[in-house]
Amino acid sequence: MADVEPVVDNEPDYKRLHAYSLVRNTDMDDEMLSEAVDTAVTACDKFPENLEAAAQMLKQAMDTKFGPSWHAVIGEGFGFEITYEVKNLLYMFHNGAFSICLWKCA
Repeated sequence: MADVEPVVDNEPDYKRLHAYSLVRNTDMDDEMLSEAVDTAVTACDKFPENLEAAAQMLKQAMDTKFGPSWHAVIGEGFGFEITYEVKNLLYMFHNGAFSICLWKCA
């Protein structure tokens, strides 16, 4: 009989369980929400090591598409208390590692 070696997976369990985007809180309409989530996921995938560049990419894309005064925070382990325009808030998690907060405030 051949010995079967177990497969060793070095990825932490929480990353394996959450390999998708999860919208935690939003009041955006469906069109804006889908655009914001797609742009946020693209930015995080494009700049996984440079979250500042990812946030800047997200902010610039939203400013171009939906007008100025968007703000974006991407990171781990942060809290927030913000003032925002109604129908312009998104708080989501991506890939089990990043939290994304996106809002518009004029």
